[in-house]
Amino acid sequence: MTRRLLLLGLVVAGSRAQAQDTTKALDRGVRIGITYEPGVRPSIVVLPARGLDSARSILARDLDYSDRFEVVSVPPGDSMATSLRLPGGGARVTPQSSTPNYGLYRAFGADYGVEIAGPEPVVTVRLHDLAASLVRQEEKVTLPLLTSPGYRMAVHRVSDQVVRWIMGTPGIAASQILFVSNKRVYRLDSDGAGLQPLTGETEEALSPAWSPDGSKMVYTQFAAGRGALVVLTLATGQRATVPGIAADLNITPVFSPDGRSLAFARSNEEGTDIFTFNVADWCCLQRLTVGRYADNLSPTYAPDGRRIAFVSTRASLPQIYVMDPDGADQELFAPFDYGVTGSSNAPEWSPDGAMVVFHREVSRVPQLFLLEVAGRRVRQLTSTGRNEDATWAPDGRHLAFVSDRSGRRQLWVIDTESGRIRQFTTTGTARLPAWSRRLQGAAAGQNP
Repeated sequence: MTRRLLLLGLVVAGSRAQAQDTTKALDRGVRIGITYEPGVRPSIVVLPARGLDSARSILARDLDYSDRFEVVSVPPGDSMATSLRLPGGGARVTPQSSTPNYGLYRAFGADYGVEIAGPEPVVTVRLHDLAASLVRQEEKVTLPLLTSPGYRMAVHRVSDQVVRWIMGTPGIAASQILFVSNKRVYRLDSDGAGLQPLTGETEEALSPAWSPDGSKMVYTQFAAGRGALVVLTLATGQRATVPGIAADLNITPVFSPDGRSLAFARSNEEGTDIFTFNVADWCCLQRLTVGRYADNLSPTYAPDGRRIAFVSTRASLPQIYVMDPDGADQELFAPFDYGVTGSSNAPEWSPDGAMVVFHREVSRVPQLFLLEVAGRRVRQLTSTGRNEDATWAPDGRHLAFVSDRSGRRQLWVIDTESGRIRQFTTTGTARLPAWSRRLQGAAAGQNP
């Protein structure tokens, strides 16, 4: 039992509350290699309108947090002048609200205007090209009641659609983050709102991870030096314990990209090794590593499922290795320098497969690093405070991670392209975050 508790301490150190509006600052300790210059991004304004204040507020914050636009603030009210017309001189659009004054918003420096017009529940979302004085896109959306658990997620999806209209790829608003605080698993919307506990007050939970479609999560239920793996269906609250392993300590679980398997670290008197479990057939343990006096843990799948990165102590200090999904062809993945940097932990593969993020000790302080998969090159991402346990947003450019730079361990979000960093949680302490893919339908906003 002592060994298991010591191992648990190693893993928690090395693996991986409603928030208020988050701070916005350029972290001088972030080494991105890219200089953020205000003005190079399109400017966008959420147009004033009667009603729908909550939706407009969520939409504006989502567009801001996408880090793809300069969000322009304007005084309330509007001066009306021009008519709406579609590209190419097509049929005139009959608005449900008064037509915006394009010249007025151009004067505020905006390139695009987003309009969301009622009455609810079927609202009209329009993207205005202010320079051309026309409507580029228009779509009708049905919003749930404001008091419905799905209201915020429905607006988040509107935000992602607006990002797609302009940038060609959707935003990350319709996603959520799991994390551990005070031994419970919580989830938050991508803007830091909508805090909800997912595990009970009487159980100790660790290592939460999403299923690929967001309908389930898996976590370690820790008790008396042992850790069972529990799969929770979020929409119904149904829990299922992975059979045959409850007598051991099972940690750092992760779903395969197709959702059919779990990979996790299993610790007993024989050591700590990585196993898989067939979730689809609810059977069949397979061992992928053989410790031989080394610990192997924290598996993470490549998006195509063809490789697994993991942590191993086979070279003394924990470092990042890689193998085939059946355990073959194990090799060092992230180069390291003896005596210059220390242990490496908590790898997570990016959604596009190009990067693996992990944390590595520098002067005995954990910092975030990025491994470029193609060239096996490593670069340091942070240098201020203790930074660890990073997890990718579905856009592959944002990371949520744990940092004590504000005085205690909180969740922060960094945009790796601009260097913008913001605090995500502000109360309690936070650990072990996991960012979902983009959520659709019943996978999001439901109470367990």
